[in-house]
Amino acid sequence: MNYGMKTFYNGTSFLRSQIPLLENDIFFQGVLDSITTGWRVCSYFGVPTAAGATLYCIMSSRGGNGTLGIASTQVGRSFPSLAVACPQVEMFEREIAEQCLVRPEGHPWFKPVRFQKPLCEGKGFWSETDGGGLLPGVMDFYRVEGDEVHEVAVGPVHAGIIEPGHFRFQCHGEEVFHLEIAHGFQHRGIERTLIGGPTPRTMHLMETIAGDTTVGHGQAYCMNMESLAGIFASPRSETVRGMGLELERLANHIGDLGAIAGDVGYLPTSSFCGRIRGDFLNMMALFCGSRFGRGLLRPGGVGYDCDPAIVAELEKRLQIGRLEITQAIDLLWSTPSVMARLEDTGTVSAADAREIGLVGPAARGCGLNRDVRRDHPFGIFRFSQIPVITASSCDVYARTMVRWLEVQRSLDFLDEQVRHLPRGGYRTEMKPIAADRCAVSLTEGWRGEICHVALTDGQGHFERYKIVDPSFHNWSGLGLALRNQQISDFPLCNKSFNLSYCGFDL
Repeated sequence: MNYGMKTFYNGTSFLRSQIPLLENDIFFQGVLDSITTGWRVCSYFGVPTAAGATLYCIMSSRGGNGTLGIASTQVGRSFPSLAVACPQVEMFEREIAEQCLVRPEGHPWFKPVRFQKPLCEGKGFWSETDGGGLLPGVMDFYRVEGDEVHEVAVGPVHAGIIEPGHFRFQCHGEEVFHLEIAHGFQHRGIERTLIGGPTPRTMHLMETIAGDTTVGHGQAYCMNMESLAGIFASPRSETVRGMGLELERLANHIGDLGAIAGDVGYLPTSSFCGRIRGDFLNMMALFCGSRFGRGLLRPGGVGYDCDPAIVAELEKRLQIGRLEITQAIDLLWSTPSVMARLEDTGTVSAADAREIGLVGPAARGCGLNRDVRRDHPFGIFRFSQIPVITASSCDVYARTMVRWLEVQRSLDFLDEQVRHLPRGGYRTEMKPIAADRCAVSLTEGWRGEICHVALTDGQGHFERYKIVDPSFHNWSGLGLALRNQQISDFPLCNKSFNLSYCGFDL
C-alpha cells in the first residue's frame, strides 16, 4: 500500500480528519494498484455532497498482518469507473450512482441495484427530476440472440416462503448461456433510516438486516458502538458473542446441507438436517429466548448472562447434536448418486472468484484462503482461533464439503468455550459515542465477511452508516456458476450459495 491510505485494525475508530483525502487520479489508481498487489475491497461507498459525493474505500490487506486501509476522494457528478479493470467494485459503483447521483463513466453494466431514492433526498440539492426512485424491475435485460436461443424468467414472486428476486436465463435448449440476477423488489431503506442515529431502535434494525444473520450483523454494530464510545466488552461477553456466532453458523450450515440433499432428491439427510437444525436453533434460544439470537448482543456486551445451568444444558445438547449430524452427513458422502450430482456442477474458477471478490464458504470452496476470524480477528477470536478450511474443486461439492468441515470446527470451538467460560460481568455500561469519527468493523458471518462503517458528525450522530452483507459480494458468483450448466441445476447451485435477498435489499 503506497498511495497514502490510512491503515488500521478491525474494530477500531479514528478521527475523520485522519482519513486521507486524495486527488482523484491518486485515489483511483491507488485502488487499482492495491488490488494488483493482493488487497481486496471490503466496502466502497459515497456520502452525497452539494457538488457530487465524497467516496470512501475500505480495503483488506493480504499476508496475515491484520491491517485494513481507508482513503477518500471528492468527485463531482461523475467519476471514472474501475469495473472493467477491477470487477469486484462493479456493484459498488452502481450503488454509489444510485445513492449519490454521481455517474461512474465507462461502467460496462450500468443498471440500478435496488431502485431506491438517493440518500441526498431532502438535503436541498436533489429533486424528483434528478433521477432515482425507479420502479423495481423496469429496465432492459441482457439478451443473447441466435437460432433456438430462448429466455426463461423466474420470479420475483416465488413459490414457498421466500423473498422476491428475479432471475433471467438465456438458454439454448437446457444449457444456460447467461444468468442475470435483479434485486431491489423489497428495498427497506435501512441505511437511510440509520442516518441521525443511533436511537433505541437502531440495534433492532441491525438484527433484521438479514434475519438469519442476527448475531453476525449485531456483532459488527456492537463493535462499532464500543469503539466510538471508547469502551471494551468483558471477556465473558466476548466469549458468549463468539458462541452465539458459531451457533448461528451451525444452524444455517446444517440447514443448507439438508437443503442441498433435498435438491438432489436424497431425503434421509434432508429430513434429518431439517430436524437437527431446529435443535441448534433451540440452543441459541437457551441464551436469549430467541431461536434467531434476537436480544443476545447489545452494545457493551450481551443482553443475558450465561448461568451454570445453561452452560451444562448446552454442553449436553452439543454432544447429542454432534453425534446426530455426523450420522446424517455420513449418509450423504457414502451415496454415489449424490456425489454424481454435486461434483463438477456449478463450477466457479479460483481466478474468477478472486476477481469478483467472493467471500465466505463460496470463496473457500474455490480455494481462496480468507476468513475474517483469522485475518482480522475480533472478540474471542483474537485468542481462540478456528482453522480455516478450503476446497479446490470449486463446484457444488466443494461448497458443500466446506460447510461440513466448518460445522465440525465450530463444534470443536463451542466444546472448548463452554468448558472454559470466563467469569466476570456480562455488560459494560455504554457511553455517548464520539463526534467526527470513523469506525470500521468486520465479522465473519456464516455467509462470509460482514462490513459495517460508521461516520459520525459533529454532534456524535451517524452522518452515514454503510453496511455490506456477504451476499452483496457473492450474487455475481451464482451467475457465473450457472454458465454452461443445465437450467435444471439452478436450484442446486442456488442453494450451494444460499444468499440473502433482504441482506442485499437494504
